[in-house]
Amino acid sequence: MSSISDRVRSLMEQSGLNLHDFAEHVDLDATQLSEALNGTSPFSVVDLACIADACEVSMDWLLTGAEPPLVVAARTTTGQAAEALEAAREYTSRRTDLATLGYRQPWRPVTAAAHAGSSYAAQGEALARAALKEVERQGRSITAGSLAELIEETFGVDVAVVRLDDGFDGLAATAEGTKLILLATTVNPARQRFTLAHELGHLLAGDDQDVHLDQDIFGPAQKRDPGEQRANAFASALLMPEEILRAAIAPGLTREGYAALVCDLMVSPAALAFRLLHMRLIDAGSSDHFKRMTASEAAQLAGRTEEFDQRAALSQEPRLPGLLVRHTRAAYDAGKSTLRPYATLLGVEVDELRSELEAKQDNGGDA
Repeated sequence: MSSISDRVRSLMEQSGLNLHDFAEHVDLDATQLSEALNGTSPFSVVDLACIADACEVSMDWLLTGAEPPLVVAARTTTGQAAEALEAAREYTSRRTDLATLGYRQPWRPVTAAAHAGSSYAAQGEALARAALKEVERQGRSITAGSLAELIEETFGVDVAVVRLDDGFDGLAATAEGTKLILLATTVNPARQRFTLAHELGHLLAGDDQDVHLDQDIFGPAQKRDPGEQRANAFASALLMPEEILRAAIAPGLTREGYAALVCDLMVSPAALAFRLLHMRLIDAGSSDHFKRMTASEAAQLAGRTEEFDQRAALSQEPRLPGLLVRHTRAAYDAGKSTLRPYATLLGVEVDELRSELEAKQDNGGDA
């Protein structure tokens, strides 16, 4: 069985660097690295964090030699899914490393009692009601602000958005001590929002405990798979709460009122029409009529075109997981990690970030 030293030596061999250059590459003292490799002194947690980050491996692999299923999946999947899995592998590795340093992900699931014989759609709706109660308990609203931030703060899930080509919507990944949702950038903000809620449904339901890929959340296969039915029902009930819909329908639903409701809930006109039909709040004729409305038409009818354009622009921008960023910075501030992991996560040079932090400290501000 290989040791930590064996695994570090293998990384040094793969790099093609001698000990002195490898030590510089991983931001360690060469004498200190030599003593650790020879067993004279042990590798510290900070040492391993530096090596893991510089060599793009996980601390868990350095400590145990085991590779989580997410890594294997990233190596064996092709196309857009492979790119998404590679990004997810990086984030889950960072999260695992932070747990080693004492910064565990604050995963807060909710549960819903399952009635005997209930359909998968009914299970998804029940889980959504439980999730909405937790959102309300924390004084938040599903219709206000960033859904990604709300999910991070309420349920403790890391949420990332990465730039990918068409053909991939999102994934939900579960590793030891890690819950991650990864979305693709898109010109369709309502689809991205629905995908985010859909992936949260997978995590809360405990689906596919390693990684769940959704290349097309509205594809034909979704309608046949029980887990997808549940996740879609969860997303619909979460984003379009029954209480809000019944209140909106009570005075009657005009075309302008429908457009305003689409904008308020930040969903697609088709998704809202299906939800209202499913709840028997409108008939099939009205549903077909409203489905033909586009999101841009709804925004124009509601006088909220500027708001829609802002949301569309935002959905095309990558997003780092907010919780992961804060915990990585906290590890550095506590002296449990060097600045390198924080800099590489932000995508900036170490020296550039150090200068920025020092300048803000001199000015009495926060980074």
